[in-house]
Amino acid sequence: MDSTRVTEHPTSYERPQGVDPTDPRGALLRTPVPGAGAAALPAAAQARAEGTPGTATPSGAPGPAGNGAGGQPGGHGPGAAGSDPEHSQPAAAEPGTHRPRPVPESIPVQPGAEERGPVSARDRRSGQNPPPGGRPTPMRRDGDRLRFVGAATRRIARGMDLDEIVMGLCRATVPTFSDAILVYLRDPLPVGDERPVGPVVLRLRRTDRIPLERDSEPGFVQAVPPPETPELSELSAVIAELCEVRPGGALAEVLRGVRPVFADAPAARAALPELLGDEGQSVVPCGQRAILAPLRGRRRVIGAAVFIRGPERITFEGDDLLVAAQLATHSALGIDKAVLYDREAYIADELQRTMLPETLPRPTGVRLASRYLPAAETARVGGDWYDAIPLPGSRVALVVGDVMGHSMTSAAIMGQLRTTAQTLAGLDLPPQEVLHHLDEQAQRLGTDRMATCLYAVYDPVSHRITIANAGHPPPVLLHLGGRAEVLRVPPGAPIGVGGVDFEAVELDAPAGATLLLYTDGLVESRLRDVASGIEQLREKLAATAQLTGPDHPPPLEALCDEVLDMLGPGDRDDDIALLAARFDGIAPSDVAYWLLEPEDSAPREARRLARRALSRWGLEDLTDSVELLVSEVVTNAVRYASRPVTLRLLRTDVLRCEVGDDVPQLPRLRQARATDEGGRGLYLVNRLTRRWGATRLSAGKVVWFELVRP
Repeated sequence: MDSTRVTEHPTSYERPQGVDPTDPRGALLRTPVPGAGAAALPAAAQARAEGTPGTATPSGAPGPAGNGAGGQPGGHGPGAAGSDPEHSQPAAAEPGTHRPRPVPESIPVQPGAEERGPVSARDRRSGQNPPPGGRPTPMRRDGDRLRFVGAATRRIARGMDLDEIVMGLCRATVPTFSDAILVYLRDPLPVGDERPVGPVVLRLRRTDRIPLERDSEPGFVQAVPPPETPELSELSAVIAELCEVRPGGALAEVLRGVRPVFADAPAARAALPELLGDEGQSVVPCGQRAILAPLRGRRRVIGAAVFIRGPERITFEGDDLLVAAQLATHSALGIDKAVLYDREAYIADELQRTMLPETLPRPTGVRLASRYLPAAETARVGGDWYDAIPLPGSRVALVVGDVMGHSMTSAAIMGQLRTTAQTLAGLDLPPQEVLHHLDEQAQRLGTDRMATCLYAVYDPVSHRITIANAGHPPPVLLHLGGRAEVLRVPPGAPIGVGGVDFEAVELDAPAGATLLLYTDGLVESRLRDVASGIEQLREKLAATAQLTGPDHPPPLEALCDEVLDMLGPGDRDDDIALLAARFDGIAPSDVAYWLLEPEDSAPREARRLARRALSRWGLEDLTDSVELLVSEVVTNAVRYASRPVTLRLLRTDVLRCEVGDDVPQLPRLRQARATDEGGRGLYLVNRLTRRWGATRLSAGKVVWFELVRP
């Protein structure tokens, strides 16, 4: 008697040998032994293939298909057909009938899933076929659990921040593993090796459960609405949001044990009321329908998760504790890494905030705007910087630089060079001398500390600008009429090379013109070189200026945005620092300048000249204050000066007075004693002026003060 056997292939992405690749049955294929025909099928399967219900026949009676004893040509005995549905194979379907599709590896297959017909798109994503009641069925096989754990951990690992990881845990477990989940995390979450101070507090971070409308996709019609347990629908309203873990309490013991426990365990029965509150614990199902799983990171417990199944679903099994342990472990480690990543991002943001100016100054005669763009979100700070530094005489220093590299080390070097540039600017050194000292500073920091820098000084009174360059891209000047030109500035060598002289050039800076300083990230990328990028920038500025007409320069902030719009998808290879300066200048009619001989009559002459200038400007209300203050400052200057003293008045939004001499020592404010005959001049200046200061120059100093115009 011939013996025929049926070989079953497991669900896999590998296709068996000799199988037609176009067969729609995918992985659920059978390979019959050569010579076996349709009679080799079990009776039930054959009956289904013929469209008739499969029935078991008595031993020795012919089956529906005319087979031998028991309907089995191989003589397997009665009841063999359909007696083991787990190992039976579906019959070949006729053309046009439904055939099961291959199931991805990440979705567990439920027993008999291929016999329940097509599933909805929502259930296909969750990996479950709804039973007649509409609820998902739990996993029964070890292979199902392994596939579920693999898919869930991959979904959790995809998260980068805290919310993504917690959401990944919830979406991976509901409804495949549980009907509802509660996730509690420590508040605040500890970072790294720091030891939290104070009691351990858990805060409810997220809840998730099967909603009433399980699938709202167009075209999906659900015949029977899924029953929802009233208790699960009330979870979010009755569970406690905050929980303080009492030392030595039941919850602390469960968290210390790390292992997940069922809700009916003695430890969990005492810990759940402490975690969820009395009302929240009352709505959690009893017995093995809830699992309390501690979330332990690298060094400490950082929270807890509660997995819940409703009464219409079978209870958790012992192996489900292992699944909960894997989910809790992967989630806790991911949360630990997310917290560390957030701290690193916070440090990078703080470093950028402290290295770059928070706000730009508002010097007289010039308006400023700036932009900074990192190369990528993961590298939020680099070596690019910009700065605007007010100088004596209403001048302003404009600086832009780029340290080679994108690491934190480059940012630290950038901060040191920026601080050095601010200190050198305070000494009012010429631009070429500033670059020379920056070069020496870079060599002291290390042999490989290289940077490019452009340093410019704008004088609003003379309408001139002095520029020195150290290997940086040249600036672009946009004139009032709309013409944009690349300024011819000697390129120089980068900072850090050493032994190189820097050269400065002085150029006109007409009123209404805009100077654009930038780093090479704006004009250079993998898709274009520096020369073509600079030309594209010049054309962009000229085209933007044409939109506002020849008599009106474009708004400064909008101009910066238009410049950044020239960047394409492949142009963000480097950090970008941008500094734009609109030159307004100070009109000659608003400037009064005199030279006073260092004689005893100089204070009297200074009062007379100041009074005449204020009368010409219509500021007679300030005459008394200005005469008193000018007399005090000029008296201090001529007492020690050996060369003529300069006196200058500037009328802008404020009235500014500047007195310069050739003595480098700066005056200091001090409290004069009752018996002192002098020492009260600066005290009067400090009390009567809006602000005042003293700046050391290369050949002396300047003492200045400002008064608010009436």
